[in-house]
Amino acid sequence: MATLPHEGTYSVMYGNLTVSVGSGYRGGYLARPDQAGRWPIVVVVHDLDGLGAHEKYLARRLARRGLAVVCVELYPESPGSADAGLLAYNTLPDGQALRVLDETHEYLSSDDITWAHTDRIGMLGLDVGGRFALITAAHRAWVGASALAYAPLTGDEERDFPVADMLGHLATPVLGLYGTDDDLIDPASVDEAQSRNPTGQWLLYQGVGHGFLDEVGPNFDAASFEDAIVRLSEFFGRHLPAAEIIDLG
Repeated sequence: MATLPHEGTYSVMYGNLTVSVGSGYRGGYLARPDQAGRWPIVVVVHDLDGLGAHEKYLARRLARRGLAVVCVELYPESPGSADAGLLAYNTLPDGQALRVLDETHEYLSSDDITWAHTDRIGMLGLDVGGRFALITAAHRAWVGASALAYAPLTGDEERDFPVADMLGHLATPVLGLYGTDDDLIDPASVDEAQSRNPTGQWLLYQGVGHGFLDEVGPNFDAASFEDAIVRLSEFFGRHLPAAEIIDLG
């Protein structure tokens, strides 16, 4: 596939991926540079609605900037609606989500996968997926950098691993992307996250709302999306292993 203008350096290959989890399988998606070598890995943890088109688009855009991006469905079945997604999230224990991401890492580290740098991988969580990205970063040494976009920072006190408890115990670099006009997340909670995680970068985009990276959603903001793509690719590029490109002549 040819690289589109202003979208990055690499042509990319992309498509659906099946990830073995326990005794079964989960649906997934892969986008990576269409070139021989080993690439830094970013795992995208989907939002409330499950793995959808905008996670896949985000994966392709990041792949064009030199990252191998993997998405995996956390729920046993795709929700299909917002209400079903909320139910699936509420009935998904934090420990079970962590196991799915553990097994995704194991799958990527297997001998069958030759294109992945898996000693340190990146996590990118969208909305409630940001909680699971931070939980993984706080508990797994193989996470090298974690980013989240409009992830809730309060309201999960009854969950096994509240976000507020995670923020002060993260060994990985953190990049948080939020909007000032988010009707679900108070900007003051972003300031509080910055105080709890002072080494992280916690950014507020002026005038944008919840879900601003979702190009098919009502709050999509093109300028913020393009800025976020650059910031995310540079963030992961600084903190993950460098690509090892093989010249096949």
